[in-house]
Amino acid sequence: MEYPSIILKPKRNISIKRRHPWVFSGAIDKILLDPDAQELGEGDLVKVCNQKEECIGVGHFGEASIAVRLLSFKEEDINSNFWLKKIEAAVKLRKKLGLINNSETSAYRLVHAEGDGLPGLIIDIYNKTAVIQAHSIGMANAINEISNALLSAYGNDLEAVYNKSEKTLHKADQTHLQNGYLQGKSNCPQIVKENNLSFDIDWITGQKTGFFIDQRENRKLLQQFVQHKKVLNTFCYSGGFSVYALAADASLVHSVDSSEKAIELCNNNVKLNFGETTKHESFVQDTFSFLSETNEEYDVIVLDPPAYAKSKSAKHKAVQGYKRLNDTAMRMIKPGGVLLTFSCSQVIDRKLFEDTITAAAISARRTIKILHHLSQPADHPVSIFHPEGEYLKGLVLYIES
Repeated sequence: MEYPSIILKPKRNISIKRRHPWVFSGAIDKILLDPDAQELGEGDLVKVCNQKEECIGVGHFGEASIAVRLLSFKEEDINSNFWLKKIEAAVKLRKKLGLINNSETSAYRLVHAEGDGLPGLIIDIYNKTAVIQAHSIGMANAINEISNALLSAYGNDLEAVYNKSEKTLHKADQTHLQNGYLQGKSNCPQIVKENNLSFDIDWITGQKTGFFIDQRENRKLLQQFVQHKKVLNTFCYSGGFSVYALAADASLVHSVDSSEKAIELCNNNVKLNFGETTKHESFVQDTFSFLSETNEEYDVIVLDPPAYAKSKSAKHKAVQGYKRLNDTAMRMIKPGGVLLTFSCSQVIDRKLFEDTITAAAISARRTIKILHHLSQPADHPVSIFHPEGEYLKGLVLYIES
C-alpha cells in the first residue's frame, strides 16, 4: 500500500537511525500527498523519508508536537499480518517472563507502547480478558485489527477483548472510541491473582485498565520490611501495598486515599484475602492532611501518589509537591524505618526525582540510606532506544536516625 510521505529536513533523520520512534513536527520539511488526497488526517499512516525521499520508516501521523509515532523502521504495509507479528512477539516475551499460564499471577501487561514497538497502545490481561487502551488516533483506528490479532495469538486462552479508550485521547471521532467489548464478553468485576494474592478487578469502571499492574514487583519487595511493623499506605487506591503488607504479617496497616470509592476497593480486597481483621484500618482523607494530623508512629510508609506532572509546564510545581510530601513523611517515620517513595510522572526523570528526594532529606534533617532503586516490572519494558518509556521511578529508603 502506498502511504503519504513525510520528508524530513536535512540531517533530521539521525534519531530515526538510532531507532527512536518519534518524529517531531519541527523536523518535517514537506508532506507529499497522493494526487487524489486533499489533506493528511490525524492517525493516518505515513511513510517517513530522508531528504533523498528514501523511506526510513512507517508510522501514525499526529497533529501535536510529536508528528509521527513510528511502527516500523522500514517500508512495509501496516496490515493484519503486521499486527499479528507484533502481538505474537509481545506474547513470546511474556512467556519468557513466566507470566502466561502462571497459576500464581493472572494479571500482566501484554503491550507497553514504545517498549513493545507499538507507540500509543496499551494492552493488559486479566485472566482471559484483554483490555485495550489506545492513546493515539492511529491506534484507535486500528483497534479492530489489533483485537483480531489478539484472538489469533491466544486462541482459546482469551475469551474477551474490551476497549477502554474513550477517555484516553484528546481529539477523536467518539463513534469509534466508546468503551465496550470488541470480542466476546466476560464477567466484570473479576478476581485475579498476583503473587498468589487475590484482587477484585473492574476494568469497566476502575482507573486505568482496572489495576496498577506496574507495582507488582515493588509490592512484593515491600514484604521484606513489614513483619510485625506498623505500615502506612498512602494514595492506596485498591490497596495493593496494604494487602501485601498484611500477608507478610504486619502488625498494623493504615490505608489512606481521598477517594471514597478507592477506600471501598481497598477494604474489599483486604476482606477478600483476610476476612474481617483488626490489623487494617482505612481513611478517606487527603494524604497531606492525614500526615499532619495523625499521632501514629509508623515503621514503614509507602508514598505512591498519582502523576503530579502530566506536562512539562507542570514540572516545577510537581517537584515542589514531591519534596513537600517526602519531607513530611521523613519527619514523622520512626528511626530505623523504611520509606518506599515513587513518581509515575513521565516528565520527571530519574535524576530529577532522586535530586528532589535528596532535597527533602536535607530539609527533614534525617540520616537516610538508599536500599533500592525501583522501576516498572519487565512486562512494562523500556526500549533501549526510547528511554522516555521509563516512567515509574522509586526508592526504598532506610531512615537510620
